Amino acid sequence: MPQGQPSTVPNDGLTTRQRRNRPLVVVHTGEMKGKSTAAFGLALRGWNQGWSIGVFQFVKSAKWRVGEESAFRALGRLHEETGEGGPVEWHKMGEGWSWARKKGSEEDHAAAALEGWREIARRIGEQQHGMYVLDEFTYPLHWGWVDVEEVVATLRDRPGHQHVVITGRHAPQALLDAADLVMETTKVKHPMDAGQKGQKGIEW
Repeated sequence: MPQGQPSTVPNDGLTTRQRRNRPLVVVHTGEMKGKSTAAFGLALRGWNQGWSIGVFQFVKSAKWRVGEESAFRALGRLHEETGEGGPVEWHKMGEGWSWARKKGSEEDHAAAALEGWREIARRIGEQQHGMYVLDEFTYPLHWGWVDVEEVVATLRDRPGHQHVVITGRHAPQALLDAADLVMETTKVKHPMDAGQKGQKGIEW
């Protein structure tokens, strides 16, 4: 895509304007860090366009506030006070889920994840947001907690102009096939390879 130009123009009956403004399903997957960071960067662009932003985190602990959450909540307040940008909602779905499995059985976490997805599907049906960030949503799909085909059908049939960005490792093939844009992060080098732990401002 040199200088942002598409490599081909499909014979789909759409005008250039219609094709340019088509709502997208975006998947950020792969083994390396940066997937959520890139998704939140897109959400910042959407907020600047005045879109309603809905962020839904599926894996990070419900008690852990990442830096982006504080920033987006501040942007939401700025919109309420001045009208600049768009409204923002930030939700940790169900009980949250961390790498150290905390209280609650796997069945409890699976039920919470499914309940979270059903809430998102309801919002999509009502066209509640202009952009959805489903952070680390690939994990409940990978673990079989949420039906992949149901998700794909909901995204495929969503009404209006709603962008959906999904992050996480092990994205199911059916989701990749349904997406319009797929990014895969690959590790070349990482500070942890040299024994350095995560640090504030970089990892959170």
